[in-house]
Amino acid sequence: MILLAAVIIGLLAGFVRAKIRKRSIQPVRLKLEWLIIAAILPQILVFFIPTTSAHVPNTWASIILVSSLMALFLFCLINIRQPGFVLMSIGLLLNLLVISLNGGLMPIRPEILGDPGFGGWQLGERYRLTKDVVLPLWQTRFWFFSDFFITPNTLSTRYAFSLGDVLLSIGVIRFFWSLGGQTHKLANFFGGNP
Repeated sequence: MILLAAVIIGLLAGFVRAKIRKRSIQPVRLKLEWLIIAAILPQILVFFIPTTSAHVPNTWASIILVSSLMALFLFCLINIRQPGFVLMSIGLLLNLLVISLNGGLMPIRPEILGDPGFGGWQLGERYRLTKDVVLPLWQTRFWFFSDFFITPNTLSTRYAFSLGDVLLSIGVIRFFWSLGGQTHKLANFFGGNP
């Protein structure tokens, strides 16, 4: 969810930036763009569409998640010179690390999910049909890279997210922001030329 918000924010920011500068959105040449679809489509089928995800065993869900993240990481490395891709690469690498070291799913703390009777979760098991596995901190390898953070209580629905998700989202916003026009050289700190 945080990544979808980043795409929307980034697109809006890039569009507004282009309009303020009286420019059109700058075209970008990315290499191997098809890797995005090849990586995201299986995740959508396995984690976001109940009719298909219900038929995917947990072992396959783990393999698909890790493979998908590896494909996205490869895409980012190939396009590392683009704005924001350094941060996206680091974010994906952190997520890939914690997921790989914890059985192929993203660890989430039981405290985030609340009462197990209400949410229907068990320790060490995949949480519903999501990409998460319920693990206490003491059982989680590299717990500080897991879905450790949660959105504020003020939102109607709360979401858990990781440090990798944050870096990935900042990189996505930075990329779409760059499409709005030229940037001062100091802005290149976050990766790539504008």
